[in-house]
Amino acid sequence: MSLSDPFEVSDSPAGNYLSARVAEAEHDSFAASTFARETLRADPQNLELIERAFVATLLNGDMPDCFALAQKLVARDQKNGTARLALAVRDIKARNFASARKQLNSGGNLRQRDLTAILLDSWTYVGGGDSKRGLAIVDTLTESNLAVFRDFHAGLMLDVSGNVEEAGKRFAAAYAVDQNTLRLVDAYARNLSRQGKTEEAKAAYTAYLKIQPRQPMVKAALRDLEAGRKLDPLVKDVSGGAAEVLYGLGAYGLGSSGGRQGDEVAATVFLRLALALAPTHELAIDTLGEAYSRLKQYRTAIEVYDETPENGPMRTTADIHIALLLDAIGKPDEALARLRKITEAHPDNPEAQSALADLLRNKKKYLEAADAYTRVIDLSPPGEKGLWAVYYFRGISYERAKVWNKAEPDFKKALELYPEQPLVLNYLGYSWVDQGVHLDEAFKMLRRAVELQPEDGYIVDSLGWAHYRLGHYDDAVKLLERAIELKPGDPTINDHLGDAYWQAGRKLDAQFQWNHARDLNPEPDDLPKILGKIANGLTEPKQPTAEQKIEAPPAAPPRNGG
Repeated sequence: MSLSDPFEVSDSPAGNYLSARVAEAEHDSFAASTFARETLRADPQNLELIERAFVATLLNGDMPDCFALAQKLVARDQKNGTARLALAVRDIKARNFASARKQLNSGGNLRQRDLTAILLDSWTYVGGGDSKRGLAIVDTLTESNLAVFRDFHAGLMLDVSGNVEEAGKRFAAAYAVDQNTLRLVDAYARNLSRQGKTEEAKAAYTAYLKIQPRQPMVKAALRDLEAGRKLDPLVKDVSGGAAEVLYGLGAYGLGSSGGRQGDEVAATVFLRLALALAPTHELAIDTLGEAYSRLKQYRTAIEVYDETPENGPMRTTADIHIALLLDAIGKPDEALARLRKITEAHPDNPEAQSALADLLRNKKKYLEAADAYTRVIDLSPPGEKGLWAVYYFRGISYERAKVWNKAEPDFKKALELYPEQPLVLNYLGYSWVDQGVHLDEAFKMLRRAVELQPEDGYIVDSLGWAHYRLGHYDDAVKLLERAIELKPGDPTINDHLGDAYWQAGRKLDAQFQWNHARDLNPEPDDLPKILGKIANGLTEPKQPTAEQKIEAPPAAPPRNGG
């Protein structure tokens, strides 16, 4: 599938160069690759343009062009480590192992002691039939923090070389240190299976499911073991082993990035090279799709996820991601149709049911969403802590559908599973204030939510709006002003502050806030109300009475996680 926005290259080299730079800044790898190559046509010997085109083609996965540009780049910049790494990948894929080693040892930032170079160098010797030397190089990684890398890759090399028992010893050593890394657990359990140690393999997978209860690759492996089938090795050849090196670096970089886009771009480089060696590596595809999703390149992410093998265990997960991304690019009907199809084909898949429920809730089909959340709960182990979010969102769905007698128990159940969860405290506390019940407990909840997440403008807004609803206008103003500092561009908070100013006698300030709310693209249902206040001010009584039915504000609880 191709979802990229259409664009045209320019007749002007300067225009194409500027377009390439804009595309790079926006992480649009397809456009950046296209414009960079077009720019290079006008000045084919320009080193900067060669490097930009090389990086752009690599990030977009245009591997033939990437390798050609890498060759051109190292002819002018012999120490360019990324280009050398790309050429080493090309040579490993072609089984030209001596050339790959030359590339690895020539890069300026791929020195002999670099972890990437050591592991890839080792694999080239395995590929050349000298496993003994390959293992000797891996075993130079004597630092304690590298022991898992060393033993994991030594195990893979021994497995590829046919030495299953010795491979098992190295996997066991790595597993003794780390039982939380999927690829290591998978390699270890697969090796156990090949040694006939089926129950031990099952135990390793079962233990991992306590960490990731729904991991599809682990569940697929367990089904094979239960059916009496022996599992294939994790890596079958040198290309797969080298891909595992690059995948590990990409996955680690993405996992430790903390949201920094530079790390996601670096992770993308490793993942693209891993997929050049092993195009069907399902976890590399999944991780690359996640990287593009984080960069908000949703169309590219869809195309990446769609490369997942049709019969692979990760295919359903990929299809769920694709559906949610279709919603993100403004195709909610297509997204909903896809998710309905997935849940019909896989009615026992809680991830699919959860994704469907979320989308139904976002489309305001609240009772349908609640039914889907119920199916998630029914498919999950009772008391699982992670179910707090399912109960929370089902509670929101019931509350929006005005079925409070079902919503309230869900919020309480969410707090039972996750005490003091600030989103739940906020929603339940606000709802009680809105109804005029359990006021002491409600305000304790709201204050505690603010204490737990003092920088969350929506939660601060809820506490301020609760004070407003009870006529505590001075307190409301202080809190809503703080909420505006935290979320200055939110139309609902600006509208709330305008109301509080009006009731506190600050009518000019109120008019300013309402005008600001109007200009911030409020929800269609809210705009007429804001315009009415701009024209006429507030017409509601200044002080609500205990008997007065107060309509719930349109956005305070739902925006706070709903």
